[in-house]
Amino acid sequence: MRITLTVNGTGHSLDVEPRRLLADVLRDDLGLTGTHLGCEHGICGACSILMDGEPVRSCLVLAVQADGRCLRTVEGLAGPDGEPHPLQRAFSAEHALQCGFCTPGFLMAAAGALDADPDLADHPEAMDHVVGSNICRCTGYGPIRRAVERAAREQRRATA
Repeated sequence: MRITLTVNGTGHSLDVEPRRLLADVLRDDLGLTGTHLGCEHGICGACSILMDGEPVRSCLVLAVQADGRCLRTVEGLAGPDGEPHPLQRAFSAEHALQCGFCTPGFLMAAAGALDADPDLADHPEAMDHVVGSNICRCTGYGPIRRAVERAAREQRRATA
């Protein structure tokens, strides 16, 4: 089946089997290997991307369901000049990654949440939801929370 996707601002026209997962198309067909596959059941969140600005688990979405949609992967998080996104800087500064396997999914979930609510850091329950949405086996979540809060503050200062 022929589909069109806009991924990180670039249009793609692809032939895909109807049962093919979006995560597999991103990784195998487009070479965007930052989208990690962990559990392949939608639980771990390592495959999280933004679809039309909303976080989704790409292991639960068929590629044909994304036809005509705008997707953003971790590769599209940095600015056009390669400048790291505030979340990327904050994750590094707060040591919010160890093995790094879960990091792309956390970055994308947090990016979607911050886009939707720039004041996210002021809402503890919303922060709990974002930080608890993905699984990390290394950091204990404290550094991840601090990183998202730091990025939220940085983004707020940049737009003030």
